[in-house]
Amino acid sequence: MERFLVTGSSGHLGEALVRTLRERGSEVVGLDTLASPFTTIVGSVADRETVRRALDGVTRVLHTATLHKPHVGSHPRQDFVDTNVTGSLTVFEEAAAAGVAGVVFTSSTSAFGRALTPPAGAPTAWITEAVHPVVRNIYGATKVAAEDLAELAARELGLPVVVLRAARFFPEPDDRDEVRAVYSDANLKVNEFLYRRVDLADVVDACLRAVERAPRIGFGRFIIGATTPFTPDDLGELAVDAPAVLARVFPDIAADYRRWGWRMFPALDRVYVNERARTALDWTPRYDFRAVVELVRAGGPPRSPLATAVGAKGYHRVPTGVYTRRAAE
Repeated sequence: MERFLVTGSSGHLGEALVRTLRERGSEVVGLDTLASPFTTIVGSVADRETVRRALDGVTRVLHTATLHKPHVGSHPRQDFVDTNVTGSLTVFEEAAAAGVAGVVFTSSTSAFGRALTPPAGAPTAWITEAVHPVVRNIYGATKVAAEDLAELAARELGLPVVVLRAARFFPEPDDRDEVRAVYSDANLKVNEFLYRRVDLADVVDACLRAVERAPRIGFGRFIIGATTPFTPDDLGELAVDAPAVLARVFPDIAADYRRWGWRMFPALDRVYVNERARTALDWTPRYDFRAVVELVRAGGPPRSPLATAVGAKGYHRVPTGVYTRRAAE
C-alpha cells in the first residue's frame, strides 16, 4: 500500500492533501512545526532526524512546507534559507536514501520574480516555464534555490522529483489597502482566475497526478494555474485595456459584472500558461474563470468545497493586517 509523507501538513495545501489522501483511504504522515488534526509528527523539515523518522515506510513525498511571501516582512532572510533551502535539501536527500518512488516539491509562481512585470509600454507577459526568473525577494530566491536542489537530487541521486510552480490559491483578503478599497473580495479573486489564480482543489489534483507520474518524468518544472482564456494575440490589449478584452471574450459575464457592480482590472501585467502541466500530468483544472463565475451566479463563493473546508489560516501569530497567524512551515 502507498504511504505518503506530506510536509507542511498544517498549511493550506498540506491540510488539503492530507484530507484528500485520507478520504481515498491512503496512509499518510503529516509533518509540520505546528500541531493540528492533520499533523502526525511535529517538527521541522530542517531537522534531519525528524525527517528520517517521518519517512519510515513512506513511498511518495509531497513537500509543501515553506516560509511564504507574507513572511518576508516578519522573518529574517536566514529563516527562509533554513526552511526553504536547508529543509528542502534535507527532504530530498532523505527521500532518496529511503528509496521513495517520487517527490513533488510545491514551488510558487513568485519564483519568476521581476520577470512577471514587463517594462512600461510592453505587452502583458506570457508566462511559461521558459521564462527565466529574475529575483525580487528572499522568498522567490529561496524557492528557485530549492528547485535547483530538486533538479540536482534528480540528476545525482536518481530521485524522481516534479516541481510545481503554483499560482496563488490562499483565501485571505488581498493585503493591499488600495485594492481592497476598490474591489470586493469575490470580485478580486474571480478576476485573478483569468490570469494568476488557481483553486486549491486543482492544486491537490495536480500534486497527486505529479507524484504518481514522477518516476516516468524524472525531473520537471510545471506552472499550476487556472486555464487562461487569453491567447498571445490578446497581450497588447490586456496591457492597456483589460476590461475591453473581458467584454469581447465573455460578453455575458461582462453583463454580470455590471449587474453585480464589479470591475475588471484596468490592465494585466502577466498571464500564467498551464499548457505544459495539462499535457505532461494529464491534468485538467476544474475551476477556471467561467466555472467560478457560475458558482457566484448560483449564490456561492468562487471556490471549491475543499478550499472552503480548509478555509483561511493567516500567516502570523500576532496581528499584521489581513495575515493574522503564522503559517505552517
